Amino acid sequence: MVKAPSLISLAALAVKRELLLGDDVIPYVCELPADLFDILLTYLPPLALQKLQTKIKPFRDGDDCGSPDYCFENGRKHGRYGNFNTVWKKLFKTRWSGVTDQIEPVDWQQRYWEAHVQGCLDEAAELVVLPSFRGLISDINISDTILNYIGYEQQMNHLACDYSKLSYHCQQFGHYARCLRLQNALCVEETCVQALCKLLIQNSETLASLEFLHCKLSPSFVEGICRSLCSKRKRIHKIENLSIDISSFIENCPSSVVVELVSFLSSGRSLCSLKLRHCHLDRDFGRMVFSSLLEASSSLSILDLSGNSIGGWLSKYDRSGPLFSLGAGKSLQSLRLLNLRGNNLCKADARDLGSALVHIPNLEILDISDNTIEDDGIRSLIPYFVQASERCNPLVELYLENCELSGRGVSQLLDTLSTLRRPPTSLSIADNNLGSKNRGGVETAKFLSKLMSLAPDLVEVNAGYNLMPLESLTIICSALKVAKGHLQRLDLTGNNWELQPSHVSMLSEFRHNGLPILILPTLQALDVPYDDEP
Repeated sequence: MVKAPSLISLAALAVKRELLLGDDVIPYVCELPADLFDILLTYLPPLALQKLQTKIKPFRDGDDCGSPDYCFENGRKHGRYGNFNTVWKKLFKTRWSGVTDQIEPVDWQQRYWEAHVQGCLDEAAELVVLPSFRGLISDINISDTILNYIGYEQQMNHLACDYSKLSYHCQQFGHYARCLRLQNALCVEETCVQALCKLLIQNSETLASLEFLHCKLSPSFVEGICRSLCSKRKRIHKIENLSIDISSFIENCPSSVVVELVSFLSSGRSLCSLKLRHCHLDRDFGRMVFSSLLEASSSLSILDLSGNSIGGWLSKYDRSGPLFSLGAGKSLQSLRLLNLRGNNLCKADARDLGSALVHIPNLEILDISDNTIEDDGIRSLIPYFVQASERCNPLVELYLENCELSGRGVSQLLDTLSTLRRPPTSLSIADNNLGSKNRGGVETAKFLSKLMSLAPDLVEVNAGYNLMPLESLTIICSALKVAKGHLQRLDLTGNNWELQPSHVSMLSEFRHNGLPILILPTLQALDVPYDDEP
């Protein structure tokens, strides 16, 4: 037998319908006892909850700061009219159960509508690319699925507001967006730019992060976006994180685009993260970015230019040039992460980079992987590594993967790092030709032996599939005894060894927390392809 609904639930559902259709019931809702008010909140869908929270202020008894539900104290909303924030959190978790924020939001109402607007934009992007699409993006109809999530009901279709249009959702809830991700379909000049610029102007004071993904950006589009975000009076913007990813600039980044972007970067006092990844940028654009950062007054902490062909981008900044005579700008002084992976850099670029890095005193993470800097390039960077170890904020992570380094060049690097007062705590030299395409035989064992002696804090090494002979095991075990470091796992799988009882007893002493440190070859692993790197 189906349980009959309670009187409270029936009343709450009736109030919900009244809230969705009009405002007449709000004065009476405000007179409810606190416990009934809290119960009512749990029955309301987002549209009704939004209306109640927005309209409740005029019916307060007169509070200078407005409803205490809008006031934050220690990250919580509170007051006579219940805890709206808790209800918004529950609504968010119900709709986006798989989404986990790195930092717990303070304002769940803001987080809910921000995610809602992004969902509307993503859905619109899928519709715009269809051959059947005609018209403007602002006129796109939002799907019933999304409308049902926020509590839209069919009897609301006679109201003045057109809840079904994308324009309504951007106008009503766009100001809650702090972060926006825009795909290529939303950046088409003929159908989308005007509406998009309107959305950005609406949010120019509150928008903190903007990401363009898989976009083809025209000069007029770039100009429109930059000008929409900048204050007309002060010509500054409040964007903190700008990302243009796997995109391209139409007409090979003409001068008009360069001028607009230089102006944008120079006027970004709040900018702390700039990512221009895989955008087909050349060295002239790289120079432009570097020059603008020298003059900018932002506190940039992340600069990611990976996946662009910017070889030679620092060549004009010689040791007596403007960079080194005037010192680096504020943006470079605050830089903590520099990603130049896959930028077509050579050993000459490494030399120029070494000179520039001296003027980036707070750099903690440097990635120059997938660049052919070779041994000469790494040698030119060694003086910087030495100087960085003496700073208050030393270099912490260093990535030199696939840089065409030889075993000799890496050994020289390790020799230097082992003498530093504060060496990097993380070093990756994967995919370099340290042996015979890293099927290095007994030389791999000798390299591991030296590595363990120079890096006592090393925790894990993968040295599988290097065609090491069985004699390598004795070399490795001897090194483990002498090093007495913190190594917890050494993967030696993929080497065709026939272990004898004497080997088993020799290996038994090398354990960490009861588990073996050395992971040995197994018959099941013999079909796995050889790895290119220990």
